[in-house]
Amino acid sequence: MTHSTIELLPSPKDRRIARHAAAAIVLTVAEAAIPLPLPGVKPGLANIVTLIVLARWGWREAVWVALLRVFAGSLLLGQFLAPGFFLSLSGALASLVVLGLAMHLPRRWFGPVSHSILAAFAHIGAQLVVARLWLVPHDGVFYLVPVFALAAVVFGLVNGLVAARLLEELGGGGTSGDGKGKEAVRPS
Repeated sequence: MTHSTIELLPSPKDRRIARHAAAAIVLTVAEAAIPLPLPGVKPGLANIVTLIVLARWGWREAVWVALLRVFAGSLLLGQFLAPGFFLSLSGALASLVVLGLAMHLPRRWFGPVSHSILAAFAHIGAQLVVARLWLVPHDGVFYLVPVFALAAVVFGLVNGLVAARLLEELGGGGTSGDGKGKEAVRPS
């Protein structure tokens, strides 16, 4: 019997996604060491990487980075398939959907900061819905909405400003969403 070998050669795009996912995973693990004043209120530092990837290389690469971060981060933190994993996954999926839609808004008024705030609201909204439907079968969970909304505004704003600044330092270079071409990215 002859053994066949399949050799997979990573493309430059694969390497770029891996680098960005690794950076996001490092930020996720580092963030896990920060004491939280309220469960579920985290700065979401890894979202900075997702915003940069979204602006420079498009939505598809941002999806890969975000999902790799959620899965690998949960494995490293020992939370894979635990409730925290599903909360993180639901938040990531909701924010990716919102970012996919927000990319098509006029760049004149919408940039990394507004994208970050929109994504933060989608993230926390999805997490509250999953928590209500699965973990806390009581509408009392929605009393936390003002606290989480404030956190979404603050952390969304800070992460968006950091992403906008890093994009500026990197020379801008957003895409039209197809991963081709370069356009200037302005903070919103």
